[in-house]
Amino acid sequence: MGKFHNFLARLRKNRSGNALMIVATGLPVLIGGAGFAVDTAQWYMWKRELQHAVDQAAYAGAFARSNPDAESTYANRAKQEYDANLSKVDGFDTTPSITLADYAGGNQNSVVVTSTATKVLPFSSFLTNGSAATIRATAQASFAAGGQFNACLISLRDDGTGTSIGGDSTVDARCGLAALSCDDNAVVVDGSSTLVTDSIAACGTIDAVNNEDVATEGVQGLFDAYKDLVPPDNPTNRSYACSGKGNNKQASLQPGTYSSISVQCTTVLSSGIYVIDGGVLDLTGNYDVTGNGVMFVLKNGAHIKLGGSGSGNKLNLSPMDAADFAGTPYAAQADDYSDMLVFEHRDNNASQTHIFNGNQDSTIEGLIYLPDGDMRINGTADVAAQCLQISAYTIDVRGGAFLETLCPVDEATEVGSSSSKVRLVA
Repeated sequence: MGKFHNFLARLRKNRSGNALMIVATGLPVLIGGAGFAVDTAQWYMWKRELQHAVDQAAYAGAFARSNPDAESTYANRAKQEYDANLSKVDGFDTTPSITLADYAGGNQNSVVVTSTATKVLPFSSFLTNGSAATIRATAQASFAAGGQFNACLISLRDDGTGTSIGGDSTVDARCGLAALSCDDNAVVVDGSSTLVTDSIAACGTIDAVNNEDVATEGVQGLFDAYKDLVPPDNPTNRSYACSGKGNNKQASLQPGTYSSISVQCTTVLSSGIYVIDGGVLDLTGNYDVTGNGVMFVLKNGAHIKLGGSGSGNKLNLSPMDAADFAGTPYAAQADDYSDMLVFEHRDNNASQTHIFNGNQDSTIEGLIYLPDGDMRINGTADVAAQCLQISAYTIDVRGGAFLETLCPVDEATEVGSSSSKVRLVA
């Protein structure tokens, strides 16, 4: 008994086994910690793969929804993209939930994809009483469909303000407005004016407080549909002159090249191409003017003044149609020139601003194309037309002007389109 007591006393005093005891005590914790780290790495890898899969699925579904021809296939497209991006979790993931949801005040304008992956791992299961670990991933992508833009009032300037509507003016052009300028305030509509339209498209920004619901800013690729079209010519020299006396005084004009046309009596224009070389096409005199199937070509600084100076005159102008070009050098391009009332040379460098006055008796149809000129529609203008279109370097509607054009949207000039917008929002 004494020997055993001495052994215990020596064992108690012996410290050579402390490290072994510490290691033995801590080894389960060390092994468990290492195992848990391995499981955590597994969870992280699953999460990354699953998140990437639902992200790509949401993108694919949103792109499909933004395309009217494929919007009904959004769920299939999302599922295909989800499956294509799985590897490690394939086999223990759930079928993804693919739904539509409202986003940022929109209605069903986003795609939400959710999925989970569940599996038992050897070390972490000790902490969860053998339960499987579940990883969850969700993605949401919003979409906005692209659009085709047509317009009947188009400013062609590529910088600064292209279209300005101010004062107490009223513009009724449901066929649309467009501005090629990519600067701020490409289109400015003063708060006191009235604009009725179904669409405003601009490369730059749009200042139109009362029309924000139909305004589309930042549209890339807007274009001038007539940019490559060469103005036609008619070199036959002509001059303007009235004949007769009193109320019977009249000018009967034939197509050709005029230095100027300033109406001084009742004027009738035969169908054809009228070139104004360096002067003015002034139809503001208080005389009736009639021209059916005509085109005015402006060059060498020529400018126009449309509309009467009083309420007694009638101004009736309509453009040439394709059939009117038969037998001319431009028959092959008849469809391109058809419905164009005024065609300005791109290097015209007009000496003055083009003016549009008009009155309630004015009937002016067709396209007024002024790629090098500024068009100002004054406060005295009172014009209603079935299909009047204006494409000018700038368009300025001011004062109490009233301008109405009833062109159907599909007959207005094509100016471009916007691509669909898809982005991951959650």
